[in-house]
Amino acid sequence: MTSPGTRDDAETEDLDVEEALALVRENSGPARRGPGGHGTPDPHAPHRPADSHPRALPWPEARATAERAARAAARSARRSPVSVPLDAALGLTLAAPLAALTDLPSFDTSAMDGWAVAGPGPWAVRDEGVLAGHAVPAPLTDGEAVRIATGARVPPDTTAVLRTEHGRTDERGRLHPTREAVHGQDIRPRGQECRSGDHLLPVGTLTTPAVLGLAAAAGYDTLTVVPRPRVDVLVLGDELLTEGLPHDGLIRDALGPMLPPWLRALGAEVRTVRRLGDDAEALHRAVTTSDADLIVTTGGTAAGPVDHVHPTLHRTGAELLVDGVRVRPGHPMLLARLKDDQHLVGLPGNPLAAVSGLLTLAEPLLRTLAARPAPETYALPLRDAVHGHPHDTRLVPVVLRGEGAVPLRYNGPAMLRGIAAADALAVVPPGGARPGQETELLDMPWAAGGIGVCFT
Repeated sequence: MTSPGTRDDAETEDLDVEEALALVRENSGPARRGPGGHGTPDPHAPHRPADSHPRALPWPEARATAERAARAAARSARRSPVSVPLDAALGLTLAAPLAALTDLPSFDTSAMDGWAVAGPGPWAVRDEGVLAGHAVPAPLTDGEAVRIATGARVPPDTTAVLRTEHGRTDERGRLHPTREAVHGQDIRPRGQECRSGDHLLPVGTLTTPAVLGLAAAAGYDTLTVVPRPRVDVLVLGDELLTEGLPHDGLIRDALGPMLPPWLRALGAEVRTVRRLGDDAEALHRAVTTSDADLIVTTGGTAAGPVDHVHPTLHRTGAELLVDGVRVRPGHPMLLARLKDDQHLVGLPGNPLAAVSGLLTLAEPLLRTLAARPAPETYALPLRDAVHGHPHDTRLVPVVLRGEGAVPLRYNGPAMLRGIAAADALAVVPPGGARPGQETELLDMPWAAGGIGVCFT
């Protein structure tokens, strides 16, 4: 979704890589530069309080930064178009125009079950019929008819197709119309939909099921598309269990099961999910050996004694593009450029805060890498008031009821009960929203009914 305050496509689509990088650096600002020019704080500097982010970006600016970073990465060789079979193209974006490889239909066909007739009736009916998929039938002569199936080739010299319900046969086997047969009726002429070479769909079209059907009908076995961004997920935290009930200070890992299908719904190819605990060396190895387009980490983005994401980024020479966002929940999220064509999104460890980071930074980055169209921005009035943060945007789970949005309880950073029932997240501006106030909404991928819903 294009957020308020972002540059629109017309302003940014022609940026070259250097211009895009300059814009990112401009938004990042010199205060965000660490030792050696890297965008991370000095690991030897005193820890700042976990809820204090003086360098945090406003929420719309953070999303715009993620989009610009992805545009620069998308120009790299690794983002070159690929050719995939039709059954693997759903949800991808066309990287080449779709032009018809044949006329559609490729021959005159019957639009209905009935009789192909020649000249005025009544007609003598041939013994054999014409079925779909058979060779060209013999021509008809005036006063002659033949049974025909929908989709079958129309015999040469056919005047019209008479529908089954519009004809009757007499005791001598002659066919009589019960309704006038108009010349050319119920015949789909060759090339009615398109001619070979006609431009059917432009570059940038999202491949829906209907697009796949059109491509198959037009003669395609494969499509040239923008590849799915490749994502590796790294789950951090020694306190996380993968099964059973919480006990002895340990809690269940909610993000490991939740993030991969959510990322797939955003158009990504999730290659691996690795649980690393609070091991700084394991995190460094995982980051430096990954060749994914995007690495997503969970937890460890603050400044605690086992929060290893910032030190790891500094150690690898990464450029920190976003170091905190003025949004609740999820303000300790971050975005870093590891290489020209590789990024890392650091999500907070609390579940709803992680969802906030996912939709704030990962969604615009993945969407841009995949060249997918941005969802239409829309707003609905809130049924109830929502308390706001004095300075930060709030993302609040809502359900849609009629022409409005109902805020849900259980919207704390560590809670998933609200988001599990939600249709969307309301983007509540600093200071809050009153009842009836129009508020921007971010749809859940599955609630929006979009093509991005792909959980396998």
